[in-house]
Amino acid sequence: MDTTFALEMEGITKTFPGVKALDEVTLRVKPGTVHALMGENGAGKSTLMKCLFGIYQEDRGIIKLKGKEHRFKDSHDALNQGVSMIHQELSNVPERSVAENLYLGREPLNKIGLIDHKKMNDETRSLLENLEINVKPEVRIGSLSISMQQTCEIAKAVSYNASVVVMDEPTSSLTDNEVQHLFKIINRLREQNVAVIYISHKMEEIFTIADEVSVMRDGQMIGTYDVTEMTNEKLISLMVGRDATLRFPEFKSKVGEVLLKVENLSSPNPRSFQDVSFEVHRGEILGIGGLVGAQRTELMEAIFGVRAIREGKIYVDGDEILNMTPRKAIEHGIGMITEDRRGSGIFPLMDISNNTSIASLKEYLNKLHLLKHKEMKEESVRYNKALRTKTPTMETLIQNLSGGNQQKVIISRWLMTLPDVLIMDEPTRGIDVGAKYEIYQIMGQLVEQGKAIIMVSSEMPELIGMSHRVMVLCSGKCTGVLDKSECTQENIMRLATKFM
Repeated sequence: MDTTFALEMEGITKTFPGVKALDEVTLRVKPGTVHALMGENGAGKSTLMKCLFGIYQEDRGIIKLKGKEHRFKDSHDALNQGVSMIHQELSNVPERSVAENLYLGREPLNKIGLIDHKKMNDETRSLLENLEINVKPEVRIGSLSISMQQTCEIAKAVSYNASVVVMDEPTSSLTDNEVQHLFKIINRLREQNVAVIYISHKMEEIFTIADEVSVMRDGQMIGTYDVTEMTNEKLISLMVGRDATLRFPEFKSKVGEVLLKVENLSSPNPRSFQDVSFEVHRGEILGIGGLVGAQRTELMEAIFGVRAIREGKIYVDGDEILNMTPRKAIEHGIGMITEDRRGSGIFPLMDISNNTSIASLKEYLNKLHLLKHKEMKEESVRYNKALRTKTPTMETLIQNLSGGNQQKVIISRWLMTLPDVLIMDEPTRGIDVGAKYEIYQIMGQLVEQGKAIIMVSSEMPELIGMSHRVMVLCSGKCTGVLDKSECTQENIMRLATKFM
């Protein structure tokens, strides 16, 4: 038996109605290596991995593990044969405990056939301690931060003792320290001769952790390369099919009068944001920096009316908004793109047209209060075309799109409401470099039109490259506001750790 490769995928082809997602793709991964799989959103990376994991059935092609041919009928079959996968979107059961999520579908049973919770908790505790993950097995997973939920997903994948582990955007919501922790886990897997397939749009991670890199574009495999042979520019060029030297677009906006003003905003939760004040001007991108737990998202949700406010004031264009709700926020020209795309962004069983127009339904009612579907669809097409959303038709379910294209639909949704202030919470999370640049261009166009953008981002280069100013939070408090000339990683990190 040939064991040169832990995994061989040869000539994999997969077609969906209206689109050929994979076209004769071949991928070979050696044991004990980290193999990066790169490509723009819609290139076919996730589809290829879903064929490997038994979620999709390939139309043609062969899959071999350690030289032996397999055709997985479902993900359970793949797990039993030694393939585990961390999905791009969180797939946990929020109301169940960490242990119950880790052992979902394979719970240990006692002598009378009931779930042995003590054994399950003990084994989970041992696994988490071994991986140096500081969380209790009994804690409800939905109560944890997005980053900790992601870390638990990583632990779950490792717990299967698989020979091939697929990691699809595993660091999309992790802090720098958590990323380094993940790399320690990956190096441990490498030492155990496990093959790791690593999908990420963060270039620096690829050059840090990967041994080889395969590049896909438009459903085809462009090639496989040793990481030492690659440069950042060459890799981007292979992914997008063109030279890509500019990381952030140049835009010239005239910063005008104050559009949104927040005064002494405090949460009823004493551990959340307290006494935060700031202003955002027309034509400005205000970046919001801070580590996980800094209460950035909680603050933005309060401004949008999702969370309660104990005290403080919110002004839009000089008018105070009392008892803010999402409906009031939209009526006053505020839109919000949420951090958790799957949990609070998309409506997975609705098509693209409806996902785009759902925040603007009031504008498409006729005299009989019936929806003008034709106009809704035309506007949805216009906005998604402007953002180059890749989709067979507007009737395609949004859950069938890649993560980056789902994000473009959500951005189209809020652009369709014609907002004056757009809150963007991790707007490019899990999005490739080509799509990122397009979103940055849209952001630039908006501020050039006199709009204001508040951008929460955990990516330092994005904060520094796109913001006119950066406000930094630590433990729910504003620790400083940096002008463009002061925005350095050192200054941001100094303020982000001021109370720690």
